Amino acid sequence: MWPFLWIVFLGCACGIVFALWLIKYIFSLDTGTEAMRDVNSRINEGAWAFIRRQYSTIAITAIVVAIIIGFLIGGLSSKAELDMLNVTAFGLGWRTAVAFLVGGLCSCVSGIVGMWVAVKSNVRCAAASHRSLNEALTVALRGGAVSGFLIVTLSLLGVTVMFIAYGGLSNPHIAPHLTVAFGFGASMVALFAQLGGGIYTKAADMGADLAGKVEAGIPEDDPRNAAVIADQVGDNVGDCAGRGADLFESTAAENIGAMIIGASLYTLSVKSGVKPEVAVGWVLFPLVVRAIGIIASLIGVISVRSKKEFEPPMDILNRGYYVALVLSVIGMVLTCYFMFAEMCSGWYYLMGAGIIGILTSVVVIYITQYYTESRYLPTRRIAESAKTGPATVMVTGLSVGFETIMPTAIVISVALLLTYYFGVKAGLDLPWWISGAYGTAIATMGMLMTCPFILAEDTFGPITDNANGINEFTKAGENIRRVTDHLDAAGNTTKALTKGYAMVSAGLAGFLLFQAYFDRVLLLTGKEGELFNINLVIPEVLIGGILAIMMVFLFSAWGLRSVGEAASKIIEEVRRQIKEDPGILAGTSRPNYARAVDITTRAALRGMVAPGLLPVLLPVAIGIFFAIFKVTGINAPYAVGSFLMVGTFAAILLASFMNNGGGAWDNAKKYIEDGNLKDDLGNVIPKHSFAHAAAVTGDTVGDPLKDTVGPSLHIVAKLIATVTLVLCPLWL
Repeated sequence: MWPFLWIVFLGCACGIVFALWLIKYIFSLDTGTEAMRDVNSRINEGAWAFIRRQYSTIAITAIVVAIIIGFLIGGLSSKAELDMLNVTAFGLGWRTAVAFLVGGLCSCVSGIVGMWVAVKSNVRCAAASHRSLNEALTVALRGGAVSGFLIVTLSLLGVTVMFIAYGGLSNPHIAPHLTVAFGFGASMVALFAQLGGGIYTKAADMGADLAGKVEAGIPEDDPRNAAVIADQVGDNVGDCAGRGADLFESTAAENIGAMIIGASLYTLSVKSGVKPEVAVGWVLFPLVVRAIGIIASLIGVISVRSKKEFEPPMDILNRGYYVALVLSVIGMVLTCYFMFAEMCSGWYYLMGAGIIGILTSVVVIYITQYYTESRYLPTRRIAESAKTGPATVMVTGLSVGFETIMPTAIVISVALLLTYYFGVKAGLDLPWWISGAYGTAIATMGMLMTCPFILAEDTFGPITDNANGINEFTKAGENIRRVTDHLDAAGNTTKALTKGYAMVSAGLAGFLLFQAYFDRVLLLTGKEGELFNINLVIPEVLIGGILAIMMVFLFSAWGLRSVGEAASKIIEEVRRQIKEDPGILAGTSRPNYARAVDITTRAALRGMVAPGLLPVLLPVAIGIFFAIFKVTGINAPYAVGSFLMVGTFAAILLASFMNNGGGAWDNAKKYIEDGNLKDDLGNVIPKHSFAHAAAVTGDTVGDPLKDTVGPSLHIVAKLIATVTLVLCPLWL
């Protein structure tokens, strides 16, 4: 099976070479007029200023945390654990700290690269929109693909290198346990990056909307709006850098979780007589199938073409996605056959689990499109409610958001049930609960196969948003604005469907990660292969679940409060500048954009600390508390396991409400701005009308839900898993 590692390195090489080719393509394009370049330089300057300050804060925090966990893990690990891992206490400590720092560093690089390419792409997308929609769409997608392919490739390469460096070639059943801190480092950095960037972008966006659109009656991207540059910067530091770090940690954490379950299968298979060089396929499969997904997504991106001018952008993008999807299915079939057929007579059941994972991603995308695209009833219902004011917009939007929890929960439940069943039916000579969990792990890897394409679509959103803003700022004509308006609306949908994709993959990964947690606890306590039962009527276990739900809502409250406080400062600043300098609205003087950028930066960095530390510290505190104060004699791992399970699904379902509800509010506003809403007499309801102002209010409330707290909750769901995976020796 070891030759399969060459497929992993081949996939990584293809991803890196393709990303470099895309960068060369993007940089060769026209950057538009001098006015466009001037706006872009301001966005670039503000984005880098924020990134430098944000990642300086994150770096200091990460180094301190790495030192602490290195000492804790090295100092508190038992002799049995050290013997099992075949390392000294010092060796375990420094390996954990290094893995944490490498994961965090790769996550930082992923976010920064995503932002850098997006800033370079948006002005070129704006310039391309002066020529055709198809050219602008191609620029935006390929600009987003740089981020998508580099992030996924870095994630896969990082996990593979850490696996090999920590003895994976000689001890494949041990190495995944030594690399778990890689996922922890990536998750913690991603949470701070997403949360800080999300606070920044939505505070600036709300300031531009409320103080500019609603109060002053000027567009949010109008050069007279003091928050306009901060808003454009926010799209890059939140939607690009933040989401890049988010998707990096998602793929890394889920990969490591699948490998830990594979390590259990490896050990049990070898004990049952399977050759080690064959059994290692259980551990290597997650790496191999991800590499094949990179190649499939690469071909999908290249195949994106428009058949006619002004064809709906989502139709164009979906065709490329279907190409990637079909190739992923073929790759899944072949990989399962060559890696599992020798070990498992029912290998086709495992293949079926993988295909279910791939198809689940398709179902999720269609559900998200239905609830967030203006072509469908939910978004149009919100737009219609705007005729009667902001209160009905809010109520209707809330109902749409809450309703989306139902299909999300059903999809996750069906996928879990089927893939677990297929794992059990695969005929493995192993305990049924381990076989079933591996079926779900394969499904999760199947969902991640098209991750590069999905992430390219996600970054497509902020690139087109910035391009639209640049066109408005430089007073491009209505025909040109129509092109970027179409792309911007599609970008809202692609960002929403990426979050839906991340949510459901987090649901499957949640099961896989707490199965990995149970396997790690059993391994460290010498009970590998046993069934880990959690009884919910035991007080410690029940309390763990209650505190998990509390943590999700408290995190959301702190995140939203940070956005609100930062937005208030921006609104006051925009009002102050307009009041003190009448020439701003007259167009004879320029606002102080740098002042708004600085205010937003400082507010975002302050606001990310408390909610960012909550999901890191709380599960550790629960584990240590119940390890010291035992009420019923039940071990602390059960209380933490309950916290992990309940917290994961509470975070995912609340994120579903926030992401889809916020996306629907946003596109309802755009539906009105595109002139699609009519009164009872058939007259078009225009911008700056009562209904439009009501829709802007709904969009403003939805913004921090869908772009700050919602996507941060995806990370929370996986962060609590990686924290418990790394630090569980503290309460064993």
